[in-house]
Amino acid sequence: MERYGKCVKNRENILFTFFTVMAIHIMGLQPESFEKIKAGTKTIELRLFDEKRKAITLGDTIEFQKKPEESETLRTRVSALLRYESFSKLFDDFPPEVFGGKDKKSLLRGVHRSYTPEKEKEYGVLGIKVEVMQDE
Repeated sequence: MERYGKCVKNRENILFTFFTVMAIHIMGLQPESFEKIKAGTKTIELRLFDEKRKAITLGDTIEFQKKPEESETLRTRVSALLRYESFSKLFDDFPPEVFGGKDKKSLLRGVHRSYTPEKEKEYGVLGIKVEVMQDE
């Protein structure tokens, strides 16, 4: 993310205006998660808080690519970043439906198919709250 600004002067005030250039991140998604985000039934995507995810900021765009072909895409805007030490603690604070699941136990089983408990402990986790963007 880059931040630019300019200073505008008039007789009484000095006004600073800033604008930010948001980043676009590309991430692959399994078909089930892709369809749930597209339908608006899953609003928080789960990832490790690794180097790639540390670059995400509020307002950024995430373009999800539906696996395995990655020919279908979905653009979303990041509306919140939820940093936790573990998926279990993240799941304690939200209803399972926002993650696209039915209960905490099945969510943990699912997430640990992609991320080992060792990697989870090493990096911590990130819940990325997204809103589907309308075609611009």
